[in-house]
Amino acid sequence: MYLRSVRAASLLAAIGAPMAHAFIPPGSSMLLHKPFAQTSFLRMGPPADPSAPLTEKYGEGSRKYRRTVYTHDQWVKHRSSDRFVNNLRTLFQSGIYKQVGREVFFTVCIAVSVCVWNALVGGYQDFGGEMHDPVIQESWALKVGMPMEIFNVLSPSLGLLLVFRTNSSYNRWDEARKFWGLNINHTRDLNRMATAWYGSQSEWDGTDFMNKATPQGYAPIDPIERQYLLGQVSLMTWAFVRSMKRHLSPPEEDEDDFVSEIKSRLTPGQADALIAATHRPNRALYDLSVAIDKLPMHFIRKNEINKNLSIFEDTLGGSERLLSSPVPLFYSRHTARFLASWLLLLPLGLYSQFGNSWNHCMMIPATAFISVCLFGIEELATQLEEPFTILPMQGFCDKIGVNCDEIVSWAGHVQDDERALAAEARALAAEARALAVERGYEQVSKHQKENRIKRRASMKERLSPIKEQVQVTVS
Repeated sequence: MYLRSVRAASLLAAIGAPMAHAFIPPGSSMLLHKPFAQTSFLRMGPPADPSAPLTEKYGEGSRKYRRTVYTHDQWVKHRSSDRFVNNLRTLFQSGIYKQVGREVFFTVCIAVSVCVWNALVGGYQDFGGEMHDPVIQESWALKVGMPMEIFNVLSPSLGLLLVFRTNSSYNRWDEARKFWGLNINHTRDLNRMATAWYGSQSEWDGTDFMNKATPQGYAPIDPIERQYLLGQVSLMTWAFVRSMKRHLSPPEEDEDDFVSEIKSRLTPGQADALIAATHRPNRALYDLSVAIDKLPMHFIRKNEINKNLSIFEDTLGGSERLLSSPVPLFYSRHTARFLASWLLLLPLGLYSQFGNSWNHCMMIPATAFISVCLFGIEELATQLEEPFTILPMQGFCDKIGVNCDEIVSWAGHVQDDERALAAEARALAAEARALAVERGYEQVSKHQKENRIKRRASMKERLSPIKEQVQVTVS
């Protein structure tokens, strides 16, 4: 009965308390933080502004436009039967092909040189189809060429090198994406547990600790303090992933935005400590640990929540490993040298294969096409090798911030039963009133009974002399 009264009293106090913002610290001086607002602008494809510099349309400058986030509409377009036509229509707008343009130009120059040289020293055909003698007839002037069998023998090895190079780079991208997927999942998990378990303290959850039995129930909850503490957990969760994003991004691209966002959401002391830290993600994880430690709940449940922080450490360490350790340089360099040598010498082997064309000139577009395809594959692998500047990390951070703020705004395990507790409190009050009325009736009835007894006794006393006189008269 006493515990029910305590719960009812705490409920009545919570009902009477004013609503508070999630980031209001307890105490007399309340600081209202700005609500979360998405800051990312994720646009797929090259910049729409035609006046954008050329460096923004391919190469390093174009990587920010490759941070694609697909929705259902994008998947419908991705599966469209017009995808081949659309991709061919934008062939000359491809950033990959523009990036390898210099290498392709060199191979084409060699192909043109081979055609011109062999025409000068071996004779050529004019536009009318008539053959002419060589222009250079010196003994040392010989036609150049190589047997195509050499390229046929080396082609499988080159293909395997390119396949392994591309697969290893894609696996790095896929691993980085999975790290951020774990971040998204476990930030939700952390805030869900913190919200659901808030108020389940060790002295209130019925646990036998040090051979001391404790009563079953929940501690009285101050709604303002609850919103502040859970708001801090959500805020520090976002601060960690935002610091991790900055840690993995180029300073010139993200430093100013990072400082601006941190100062807009954190208190000045928290923001200054985080910005000044040598390793900002570690500092953010420390602040998150402190925020979790302040939650009123059983230490075993806190340990379960802190397991998510260990996963954050793993994803951060794995991301740092990908950022600091490329595919072994000797592998990348040998592949690049092998590919460049193979393509630069390819016109010497193709010259004899296009003998039926006018002055063998069709080998020039063939060389250009082959060079674009193979150099493009190697360029794809190089672009995928460092995955973080093409991952939409800002979008991930914004999503995590919105999701965590929503989760901590829910009522939680204890507050979900507020209506039942309110009904119980009203029932207790009604029971108390009924008991008071019943006791009042009992008091009145007892008083009336006593009065009747007293009146009867008084009447007997008054009638006693009369009764005696009557008996004397009769006798």
